[in-house]
Amino acid sequence: MNPYLLPEGNVQIAFSGGRSSGYMLHQILEANGSIPKRAIVTFQNTGREMPETLDFVHEVGNRWGVQIEWLEYLPDSPGFIVVDHASAARTGEPFEALIRKRKFLPNVRARFCTTELKIRAAKRFLMAQGWKKWTNCTGLRADEQRRLNKPKPKERWTTWNPMADAGIVKQDVSKFWSTQPFDLQLLNDNGKTPYGNCDGCFLKSESIVARLAVDHPERAAWWEEMEELASGLTSGAGGKFSKRYSRKELRIFLQDQGQLVLETDGLLCQADEGECFG
Repeated sequence: MNPYLLPEGNVQIAFSGGRSSGYMLHQILEANGSIPKRAIVTFQNTGREMPETLDFVHEVGNRWGVQIEWLEYLPDSPGFIVVDHASAARTGEPFEALIRKRKFLPNVRARFCTTELKIRAAKRFLMAQGWKKWTNCTGLRADEQRRLNKPKPKERWTTWNPMADAGIVKQDVSKFWSTQPFDLQLLNDNGKTPYGNCDGCFLKSESIVARLAVDHPERAAWWEEMEELASGLTSGAGGKFSKRYSRKELRIFLQDQGQLVLETDGLLCQADEGECFG
């Protein structure tokens, strides 16, 4: 049986805006002929996605003729807003609104940004459509066992990972996009996209966060500004994204050390925290 055939009932197809979930969406379209009304493709924008990611999501929808629901977090009821490529936040507005509401920053051990900006924003939208139970289709590959082996959520949905079921790994995804007339215009580093999803996410290695500060200082500045904001909102330790360093400290360190720090393997890599991609 084709692993990309939609299961029965309502199905949320979670499109992150990356190459893997884009590949998954393509295979679902191929297997089913189209997206039926009982299935909804969602993209949750945090406001910190690179412009290339937003362009890619827009192009996927246009080229493949698929309706993609662009969603963003709202701090007040109903908890989400529907946007599009033109109106989508580009300077972190949903993320900042969440920080102001929580009055401290998310971190490796308190990843409420993913929960609120992505998972619950989509959940609230789907419930607003009258859905009570559904299948959540994610773009996890067969070579992401650590993420696949996480406990199943005690939620309204069950999880479906067709790419893992099909044995797809990152090399398969890269090969697919190399044959397509368009692609995500972000670096493909051996199947990984360093600036994919939130540009300066604290789950990325310090080397990637440092590279962002060098390549895109205007984007790195937002993360430093949020640490300053949170420091004024909390009296505890919630004013940094990482317990190891602040974004200001990292910027000053880079100014002092120059390119050497980026050219030395392992010098900046939080291998003991988060998901060390670099």
